[in-house]
Order: sequence, then structure tokens, then C-alpha cells
Amino acid sequence: MSLSDPIADALTKIRNAYRAGHKHVNVNHNNITEAIVSVLSEENFINSYEIIARPSGDVGKMISINLRYTNSGKATIRDIKRVSKPGRRVYVKAHKMPRVLNNIGCAIISTNKGVMVDRKAREECVGGEYICKVW
Repeated sequence: MSLSDPIADALTKIRNAYRAGHKHVNVNHNNITEAIVSVLSEENFINSYEIIARPSGDVGKMISINLRYTNSGKATIRDIKRVSKPGRRVYVKAHKMPRVLNNIGCAIISTNKGVMVDRKAREECVGGEYICKVW
């Protein structure tokens, strides 16, 4: 099955798993999705992730994500939204980097130095494609 937007598919699976109260979720693997999940792990939105082979001998890999909840059982990710889409790409410059909920959340930016959060992109003075925002 071919997906026209694998990033949106992965973000939707993560969002739906949090809303359903699951402890882990599997998403399709590609390099950009792995980089986004890595950033989510660094920012403590998820516990951990692991790249696994597909079950039953299918071709390709999957990313198994262990979701993080607070001690009271609330999800650490309140919402996650895709900003730049295949039909409408959104690019930001280094000096106009967005702030998500007054820096409570983070914006994930794809730059020429890799995928990073808005704070790191501001520090390194690089702009790029505004992939999604998380809070």
C-alpha cells in the first residue's frame, strides 16, 4: 500500500494511540519518520522507540514507540499537528522560527543540518521546512 503522506500517517497513529490510552504503537519506518520519533524521544514526549522487522516476513521495517504518560495517567502529548503538507509546503527562516504555546511545546523543523526542534534551529541559525508542532 502506497501512502501519499507517511509523516501524517505516523503522526495520526501516535495521536490516536494516545487518545485510546495505548502503551505502545507501531508506525511504518522511513528516515524522516525515524528522525521525528528521535526528536520526540529527546524532548521526552515518548519513552523510547525501537526499529523492528515487520512480522510474518513482510518486506520493510517498523518503528515501535513506547508512549509516555504522567503519574496521573495523562498523555504527555496533548496534540500533534502536521503543518507542512505535500500540497502546501511551509518553510520558515531562522529569525522567524515559530514558538509553540510560548515554548511549552515545540516545532519540529527539517533543516539542511537534520531534523531538529525550533530552539536548536534558532541556536544554529538555520531555517527549513516546518514539519509539525507538538504540545
